[in-house]
Amino acid sequence: MTQEKPRILVMGVGNILFTDEGLGVRVIEALEESYSFSDNVELYDGGTLGMRLMDPIMNSDYLIVVDAVLGDGEPGSVYRLTDDDLRKSLAFKNSMHQTDLVDTLIYCDIAGHRPDAVVVGIEPYDFQTMAVELSGPIKERLPRIMEKVVEEICSAGGSAQPKA
Repeated sequence: MTQEKPRILVMGVGNILFTDEGLGVRVIEALEESYSFSDNVELYDGGTLGMRLMDPIMNSDYLIVVDAVLGDGEPGSVYRLTDDDLRKSLAFKNSMHQTDLVDTLIYCDIAGHRPDAVVVGIEPYDFQTMAVELSGPIKERLPRIMEKVVEEICSAGGSAQPKA
């Protein structure tokens, strides 16, 4: 008997109107351009949708959120957050997004299915200037950030192939 592959949802979140605050969404766009993924991997632009993300989250077995995280590292530093550390992600704080993503996960649990979740967090350089482009320091780090997300996808049971 073969075991079914886990449904992996890779969700980029953030507001693309504020430079690096939208880096989660920009990483998803770059991944779509650069890689082909196994059929059990879905890339999703979560923007700032909050509670409206419950449906795609509940339809996954493993959730990888890509978002800006305010740590104490250099811009472009990559963090891996799980469990109690999730609230360090901007998506998990009410101030930047419509709804706290931790609350959304709690509601998914109450509704019957909460997937395992990890945040691939990136230290932003500028998340307050109104601009749709990523800052220079984050653009430079984009290949490394994408590499980290691909590592998460592969360790969760998915696969990725660079496009020619």
